[in-house]
Amino acid sequence: MKNYQIDNLDQAILTELINDARIPYSEIAKRNRVSPATIHVRVEKMRSAGIIAGTRLQINAKQLGYDVCCFIGITLRHAGDYPTAIEKLEKLEEVIEAYYTTGQYNVFIKIMTPSINDLQHVLINRIQSIEEIQSTETLISLQQPINRDIQP
Repeated sequence: MKNYQIDNLDQAILTELINDARIPYSEIAKRNRVSPATIHVRVEKMRSAGIIAGTRLQINAKQLGYDVCCFIGITLRHAGDYPTAIEKLEKLEEVIEAYYTTGQYNVFIKIMTPSINDLQHVLINRIQSIEEIQSTETLISLQQPINRDIQP
């Protein structure tokens, strides 16, 4: 079912679920004038096609005391160091996203820490100490004015 083409109803369903993943299928059905069974079938088809990859709880990191968000561009010593470096970075709980990139950096990561002191500790003692990493550049995020998923 890899070639599943979404239609207007699928788009409406995805929009509703993006806005509130906990919305009952019956409510989506009522808003779109179809049966709840139709919504269920459509959602299952989009799951099977890989369009819907799952649902997750969104946590407000600031409310948990994580006040510092930053992005770190990483240059590896050798291109072949990528798998080992990623394996080591994955073990660091502060690393919440990682991307294999083209351009100036081999890897670009996003980390969250409670404070600048914690950031300094993680950067010096945990990230820069990874032997596969040649250098890093850190960009501290001041705010996140846009945070959204792709629209169907």
